[in-house]
Parts: sequence; structure tokens; C-alpha cells
Amino acid sequence: MDNMLGYLETLSALFILFLGVAVLAIIYMYIVDKTQNKHAIRRNYPVIGRFRYLFEKQGEFFRQYFFAMDREELPFNRAERSWVYRAAKNVERTVAFGSTRNLEPTGTIMFMNCAFPTLEEDAVTPSCITFGSQCRVPYITDSIFNISAMSFGALSAPAIKALSDGAAKAGCWMNTGEGGVSDYHLASGADLIFQIGTAKYGVRDEHGQLCDKMLAALAAMPQIKMFEIKMSQGAKPGKGGILPGKKVTEEIATIRGIMPGVDSISPNAHPDIKSVKDILTMVNRIRVVTGKPVGFKAVIGESLWLRDLLAEINLQGAEFAPDFITIDSADGGTGAAPQPLMDYVGLPLKESLPLVVNLLVEYGLRDRIKIICAGKLITPSKVAWAIAMGADAVNSARGFMFSLGCIQAMQCNKDTCPTGITTHNLKLQEGLDPTSKAERVANYHKYIQYGVGLIAHSCGVTQARKLDRNHVRIIQDNGLSVALDKLHPYSETKH
Repeated sequence: MDNMLGYLETLSALFILFLGVAVLAIIYMYIVDKTQNKHAIRRNYPVIGRFRYLFEKQGEFFRQYFFAMDREELPFNRAERSWVYRAAKNVERTVAFGSTRNLEPTGTIMFMNCAFPTLEEDAVTPSCITFGSQCRVPYITDSIFNISAMSFGALSAPAIKALSDGAAKAGCWMNTGEGGVSDYHLASGADLIFQIGTAKYGVRDEHGQLCDKMLAALAAMPQIKMFEIKMSQGAKPGKGGILPGKKVTEEIATIRGIMPGVDSISPNAHPDIKSVKDILTMVNRIRVVTGKPVGFKAVIGESLWLRDLLAEINLQGAEFAPDFITIDSADGGTGAAPQPLMDYVGLPLKESLPLVVNLLVEYGLRDRIKIICAGKLITPSKVAWAIAMGADAVNSARGFMFSLGCIQAMQCNKDTCPTGITTHNLKLQEGLDPTSKAERVANYHKYIQYGVGLIAHSCGVTQARKLDRNHVRIIQDNGLSVALDKLHPYSETKH
């Protein structure tokens, strides 16, 4: 009996010791998680958040036997997100064994490697492009990959600051989105594209009309390099911006010139743009007032209006043309959109980009009007495809969100983003440290451009902007490929 009691006492002591160690370990992990600034999930959800990284690590083994493979998750598969995370963290980006990409489905992109690839000593940095060469203040940049439109409101203050600081480090531009420009945009000195949405936030007078005085004040800021008129947006063509009232804080309301706590819903279209002539009128009005390049952003659907626009430009003169067109894809993203528009309206970029480029060639305006495009282009291969197709530059929103730590929780419209990126909940924002995330933004940009360069050199050209359609082949229904320049031949100049 005494032996049994001694045995139980020993077990009790060990159990108490184990509990004590466990409690101390939990306290230690809690303190570490709350004070570190690299992982937003762990900082916002100390101790418990660690399980996400454990499950993420073990997930590849479980998926091998039970669940979906890397390429089957939507809207961005795990292989794509994993590459962005690794690039942003500046860790190993090579993979082993073989590609998880299915090379058989119709539409698969394959780059044609050259028998004599470019040597490292012969490689050069991407050439510069000039927007608005006829403007008083043109914009010259060599950046291929840039931060797409995400407004302060849709994104939190720390997220905007991290993106802006990261853009400055990377040497790329950042589009403000339609919510106006904030101090978080301006503090870093990064190049900014000011977007003018249908509600004209940030440049509207007391009647909601475009204000020349406010335009001139913005143009006086050296960081603002260009102005973009938003006609339509990828995830919701035909619908204006939607910012739920719970995300309209006092600060955001002041910048936008609206009431706090009330849903911010932009008109479906610009009330003062009802024809292609109106587009040119607004473009030239803004350009005269600001002296800086002006273009417009649109999702391409019905395209007859583009022919009318280009014909009108040739009638008025190339000097009246927009300096750039930003093509947004039907598979673009947003913080909040009606599902019918998100799923069923507009053309994807693989069809709209060659359409617009070919039309500009046909009307003799390709050299006058630059092309920017956006739409799920978050890896080097997709960016390289867009450049080969004819784009001058590529924008990405969700790619840079992943670089900030976005886990694709898809709670952007609920103000409950667990990583602090799309929420104005101050507690959740604590997990997002702008300083460390800015480094990740810059790393992501660096390795996108590096990866595009790798593809270009493999194809035998010295820099990315020399990629062309003849460097790419597309898999067809029969499993065989066709050259991109045969599938989308350039139109002849007729106008």
C-alpha cells in the first residue's frame, strides 16, 4: 500500500510539474507571439495562431493522400500563394522533383527556350518607358510590376503604409485606388498613380463634381506621377466602388468627403462620361490642369466603343489620346462585389489584352498609348506572358496582399480580416507591422522582376521588355500547342 501511495504521489508530482511547464510554455509563447512583428496571425491570435503554421506545413502530406492538390485551390492555388510568400520572405524559391502544374489543359502557357540563352554578363535591366511624353511632366519608369489600385478604406492604414514604404524601396508605383490619397500613401515618397473613381473622392467639390483646384493641388505633389480615370473594375464591371459603412471611419470619411459610418457606394459610371468624346474631354481636362499623364482603366466587354474611341482620337489628333489604358480582367479582385458581376461579366485578360493591343496597332496608336494590365498576375510566368502579349507594365493587388501576409480568408468585406490588412479593427491591425511588411513587399517585387528576367534570358533576349508573342505557345484542345503570334496575330495598320 505504501508503495502504491508513493507511486501515486510521484505521478501527481510529475503531472503538476507537467502542467506547470505547460503553463510556463504557454505564457512564454504568448509573450513571444505578442511582441514579434513577422507573423500577423500569431500576433493577433497568440499561441492558437501557431497551429495555422503547423497545419500549413503538414497540409502537403495530408493533401497527398486525402485532400485537394496544390493546384486545385481557388481563387489562388496553394502553389502560387506559396511562391509569393517565399519571395516576400526572401527564402528559398526553388522546388524539387517536378512541376505540380498540369501541362495538358487547354490554355496552358509554355515559353519557348532558346538553344543559346542569354549569358548573365549580357543581361540588362528592363528598359525605361515614358508615359505622356507630350505632357509638361512626363513619367519615366523601368518598373515592370507595380501595385494595383487598393483604396484606403478597403485596406487598413498599416497596410497602406507598408505598401507605400515597400513601393519606395522597390522603385515601383502604387495606385491609390478611388478612395483618395492619405498621409500613409505620401509618407514614403513612393511614386503614386492617383485614381479618380466615379464618385471622384479626393477631387470633388461640395456638389460632387470634379474640382480643378483640387486636381492642381494634387498635381503639385511630386509623388503623384499620373492620374487614372476608373471607368470600371474587374470584379464588378458596371458597378461602382462599395465600402461598407462599418469600414468608413472618421479619417476615411474626411479624405473622401462623405459621412462616417455610412456605406460608401460610388455611381455605376461617371455621370459626365456618356460617350467616347466625353472620355477624351475628361482626359484632356485633367491633363491640362495637372500637366501630368492621364489615362483610364476599364474592363473590356463589348468592344465596339474602343473602335469608336480610337477613330475619334485619329479624327481629333494623337495629342488628344489618353497616355495609357489600364485593362482590368474579369477575374480581378475587390473587397466587396455582387457575385453575379464577379462571376459572369467581362472578358478575362487572356482575351482582352491581345484585343486592345491589336486595335492600337490597327489604328496606328500603339506607340502613343501605353498598356497597363491587371488580373491574377502574381507570379513571374504570368507577368512575362502579359509582357510578351504586348503590355508595357503589369499591376497586381492580391499578389502584394499576399506579400503582406494575406491568407485568403476572404473576409475583406466584413472588417474581420485576421491579418489586419483589410480591417479597421485596431486590435487586428496590431498584427501588421508596416516596417517588416514593407521589406516583404520590396522582396516580392524584386523576385517577380528577377523571375521575369530568368524567363526572358531563357528565351534568348537580354531583358524582359523584349519578350514577344513568338516566345510563347499555348496548349490547344488536341493537347498540342500553337504559337501565340499565330493565335493572336497583330492587326495591320489601316487607319
